[in-house]
Amino acid sequence: MKILIIGGVAGGATAAARIRRLDESAEIVMIDKGAYISYANCGLPYYIGGLIEERKKLFLQTPTSFGNRYDVDVRTYSEAIAIDRTNKKVTVKNLRTNKVYDEQYDKLILSIGVDPVRPHIPGALESGVFVLRNVDDTDAIKQYVEKHPVQNAIVVGGGFVGMEMAENMYHLGAKVTIADMQSHVLPPLDTSMAALVHQHLKEKGVNLKLNTKVQAICRKGDTLEVCYYDGSVQCADILIFAVGVTAESELIKNSGLESDAHGAVIVDAHLKTSDKDIYAVGDMISMKHPLTGTMQACFLAGPANKQGRIAANNIVFGDSYKYSGAIGTAILKVFDLTVAFSGLSAQMLKNAGVNYKSSITHSSSHAVYYPQAMPLSIKLNFNAVTGQLYGAQVVGGSGVDKRIDVLSSVIKHRAGIEDLCEFEQAYAPPYSSAKDPVNIAGFAAENLLHGLLDNITWHELQANKENYWLLDVRSQEECKAGMIEGAVNIPVDELRERLDEVVPGDKQIVVYCAIGLRAYVATRILLQNGYSALNLSGGYKTYNAATKM
Repeated sequence: MKILIIGGVAGGATAAARIRRLDESAEIVMIDKGAYISYANCGLPYYIGGLIEERKKLFLQTPTSFGNRYDVDVRTYSEAIAIDRTNKKVTVKNLRTNKVYDEQYDKLILSIGVDPVRPHIPGALESGVFVLRNVDDTDAIKQYVEKHPVQNAIVVGGGFVGMEMAENMYHLGAKVTIADMQSHVLPPLDTSMAALVHQHLKEKGVNLKLNTKVQAICRKGDTLEVCYYDGSVQCADILIFAVGVTAESELIKNSGLESDAHGAVIVDAHLKTSDKDIYAVGDMISMKHPLTGTMQACFLAGPANKQGRIAANNIVFGDSYKYSGAIGTAILKVFDLTVAFSGLSAQMLKNAGVNYKSSITHSSSHAVYYPQAMPLSIKLNFNAVTGQLYGAQVVGGSGVDKRIDVLSSVIKHRAGIEDLCEFEQAYAPPYSSAKDPVNIAGFAAENLLHGLLDNITWHELQANKENYWLLDVRSQEECKAGMIEGAVNIPVDELRERLDEVVPGDKQIVVYCAIGLRAYVATRILLQNGYSALNLSGGYKTYNAATKM
């Protein structure tokens, strides 16, 4: 059997290696239009910023070493320009010699990835304006910053690549602006959690220019003049577009394979396209989301690797393996913060018309009495009736990775809030608390699920503040540092003796403290004494961060 693979890196290279380990007799040909078939794509920004000092460390295998180890005919600088599905052949162009030839296949795997979007605006191709997707892009940016002093950098786009490039421009000594047409960075985050990231970016001196987009770029000598749609103008030494990717390609468009509105190839659970002999993996595919059932792409290296393995299994063993789909679990470093998310955001759930509830808890990364405990915030989105966990977001200084992995497992296996309450973690003071932050998040959500109290979000309060009677149950000293305008302060430990001071009239009581725990205690006191009260989700910490975005 002859297997032709178009594209390497996470999906294609993984599939090739897996096929060879399963079948020594298979003929495997891999073509790629670039020079590299196996490199650390996610490490590229850190090489630009100097954290990864040696370029060679980005390369996991060379075409020669990979070809020798796995007996694969690797052809770089070779571009697939047409797929003839009827005769099962691919037309290939050698980009070095311009020779065009046909390559037959029994099974074909597509792993061509996606391309970065470079907006069609005046000046988008000026010197000093870049996109980042591959090694060639990386080399171009690296060479530019080594030859040109970069004092001011603009990163357009607040997603993964944008955030990583902003940090690495900062490490090169630049004053950084992140410009985005959205209202907050990192779109998979809900606003309440993105607010914590904004707060940290501002502490680092990063300028956030949101709710607008670049209209034009003009080079004036050594400087780029950037004009925005809001009428403002900003000068920079370098501009990097990180505004997303596109799966559209002429190869796929002309192949007749079924694709979605964005050009992504539609695959089934076996990772098979609309052609029974063609499989597709990685960023270029669209398949059913395991929670919503809607068609969706997932631009992450982890799923691409897993898909490559499963596609290989199905070619060798005859479609006996199914891929359950990606829920979108991701993590990234944002200066001194770690930010992670998995599953569905509140906006996704609203768009899907799902009846859900959310809760926010602020805990510590490990036992507070052990040195270097760091704040750790968790938001859960879950089914308002059954408690099934739909989404989780974690922001903190340390310990974020292991919490999001636990939460991701619960989401993927369609488990729920009660499972978080009983989750059994490895505990010692340097690593956790007897009640882990995951447990605490589960307890808070369980209280909502079982009706022990109800909460109110920061934006619900902000939108109708005049309709609520605000009760701040923190200490007087805490209140001196700031409180919500119009709130009455009664510390939680004094509340039972001062209930006669709670006179809301015809308004609903909203109780808050620093992070929500004391407010929960106070809310339960009020509810059991005949009052109607809501707990402010995430407390003053979330409200203060979100209202100052």
